[in-house]
Amino acid sequence: MSRETIQSVLMANRDVLNKALPSFLRSLEKCRSFELCESCSFEVEESFDALTSKFSRISDIFTQKVLKSFVLLTREDAPTFLDRMNLCEKLGVIPSASALIEIRDLRNQIAHEYLAENLTEVYRDCLVLSESLLSAIHGANLGIDRLLKTKD
Repeated sequence: MSRETIQSVLMANRDVLNKALPSFLRSLEKCRSFELCESCSFEVEESFDALTSKFSRISDIFTQKVLKSFVLLTREDAPTFLDRMNLCEKLGVIPSASALIEIRDLRNQIAHEYLAENLTEVYRDCLVLSESLLSAIHGANLGIDRLLKTKD
């Protein structure tokens, strides 16, 4: 694939991410106003389910599409998720590989969570890690723009 093709894929992936962010931010703001408890109302639980679903989607788009296409653009060898996150941290695109690994772990937990007694913890972790995810996305957008300008 040519550099131009990879760059256009990266930009398209960033557009998908940026279009998904407003809905995620609305869900996050709504859920921040709730008091987490073991016996939440159906409406509160439904709002948190929407938030965790959007968290998973945003984190996947960011790590599996945006950052993956960025790594392809650098022509570096980073075949695994851990390799990609470490490379992105090294290049200054994300502030912390370990934070994104933690976000990925929560995303996997959300995808496979079947026990209702663990949901409150998942919801709490989602609220906390959403801040790290948003910070990483913001930093990556700036870092990718900076690196693309220096390569032109």
